[in-house]
Amino acid sequence: MVLAVLAAVLVVGAAVLVPVLLTRDDDAPAASAGGDDDLSSVRSYDGLTFRHLAAGAEHDYPQSPPVGGDHAPVWIECGAYDEPLPEVNAVHDLEHGTTWITYRPDDVDAAGVRALTEALPDNGLLSPYPDQDAPVVVTVWGRQLALKGPDDPRLPLFVQEYGAGDTAPEPFASCNGGVDPGDLAPPGGPVV
Repeated sequence: MVLAVLAAVLVVGAAVLVPVLLTRDDDAPAASAGGDDDLSSVRSYDGLTFRHLAAGAEHDYPQSPPVGGDHAPVWIECGAYDEPLPEVNAVHDLEHGTTWITYRPDDVDAAGVRALTEALPDNGLLSPYPDQDAPVVVTVWGRQLALKGPDDPRLPLFVQEYGAGDTAPEPFASCNGGVDPGDLAPPGGPVV
């Protein structure tokens, strides 16, 4: 009887332990060490609203660059841009699960912009953002990470962890099919 109970305990223990060991993801980014090679500095913003504003309306976002919130009814086509993007349109991209990489143009040279362009996922935007606090910032809906520069090792970790758009209200949408920022009217004007 004792052997049968012991065998049953071993079987149950193995049934619990084996799946846990098999599903452990050794390639997942670390999130607790607090160094330059983990995601412990990612800032989270929950409870973001996502209503469409009137065409041409402006919106004041509490974060810079914004991480989500109410936004324009049209989004921007995926890609790398050399001019700042209208926030209200870029936030619509974030709603679609887009990754938005921004940089301070005074801190990132042409080689750095090329490196950021290469790191940009297909469902991504890249643009200068002169007034941000860090040289490079990577943002998805509700999550943001300030980076030291284009070569910060946390950029690919962030894209791997959050780039699929899982935090967004419309995670399987895309920035494809968006408008060219040059076709957008200035704030207060109609969208062309």
